[in-house]
Amino acid sequence: MREEDVLAAVRALAPALRERATEAEELRRVPDASVKELTEAGFFRLLQPGAYGGLAADPAVFYAAVHEIAKACGSTGWAAAVLGVHPWYVAQFDPRAQEEVWGADGSTRICSSHAPTGEVTTVDGGFRLSGRWHFSAGCDHARWALLGGLVTDAEGRPVDMLTFLVPYADYRVDAVWDTVGLRGSGSNDVVVEDAFVPAHRALGYGPVTTLSCPGQEVHPEPLYRLPYAAVFTTTISTAMVGIAEGAHEDQVDAARERLKAPQGRRAAEDPFAQARIARAAGEIDAARLQLHRNMTELYALARDGAPIPRELRARTRRDQALATERAITAVDLLMENAGRGPLHVGDDVLQRAWRDLHTGRGQAANDVDRALVLYAQDALGMDVHDPML
Repeated sequence: MREEDVLAAVRALAPALRERATEAEELRRVPDASVKELTEAGFFRLLQPGAYGGLAADPAVFYAAVHEIAKACGSTGWAAAVLGVHPWYVAQFDPRAQEEVWGADGSTRICSSHAPTGEVTTVDGGFRLSGRWHFSAGCDHARWALLGGLVTDAEGRPVDMLTFLVPYADYRVDAVWDTVGLRGSGSNDVVVEDAFVPAHRALGYGPVTTLSCPGQEVHPEPLYRLPYAAVFTTTISTAMVGIAEGAHEDQVDAARERLKAPQGRRAAEDPFAQARIARAAGEIDAARLQLHRNMTELYALARDGAPIPRELRARTRRDQALATERAITAVDLLMENAGRGPLHVGDDVLQRAWRDLHTGRGQAANDVDRALVLYAQDALGMDVHDPML
């Protein structure tokens, strides 16, 4: 299977994913049929290493696929994006950890919750891990979890932040996800009760930031020489922009037929509605273009084996956060156009997109001001140390 075949297959699935959007909200997780179809299409193998049957694809193809899924169903797009990016992250781990995840089954999926909310104790040969991690999108469809935790010294002071790779046998999913937006993403809690995690299944943010991870020594593909912050945050924003574009397409179609009170004419004939439609489209286009430009430049450097400058990392982070802001702005403009229809409870594409985007804004990657401050500090020549660059 080629990466372009995967993208074509994902596009062909869009009508079915769109049809199940209401079902996803009712289930509060992505329907099994959707995960099965995305698996068969090869979506979850796009960022998986070739050594385990993956495509190690150009990231532009992965983001294009995420965009198409999110256009069809925001919750499915969000969960699929997060599950889909994790093979890239697991590929950074010690080869022994990768073998444990994919050795017996190359189709194994991995969920995550990176906030360091758990309790970590250093023991001989590794760590003991306990706690509750929130907002793990798609965790019902995974058999391993990436969980964040802080390692402390004898005085309780943090000395390192690690990501722990934990098998399903060592955690349980607590179905607490019941929200206004992204209802179908299944972002439930992951609970661990005193599990042992061997040292080879822990990865620090230091190696991830400096591109010196164990997995990079065994996988030759340039995909694995990209910065974590750029890959992960762009994944989140791409889903957000896809949701906005899906709502835009729906509203343009609806405006052609809808009458606009009190004028009694078609909404499409209202010049103010036209202006908002155009402005929303501009916001979506700007977001897509900047996301694509940055990842294209990053991937070109990775292919050439060239160092990735801090200013490009900072710009990528800036544009990723602004892409999220633009997606929300676009859908807010469309809501101004839509009249009272989306205000009623029911199966409405624009209403769902509005709820999904405003819920997704709460993801840590989408903290716009924090990303802008990082960019400005770097531009001003300040010494910036942040794991999200």
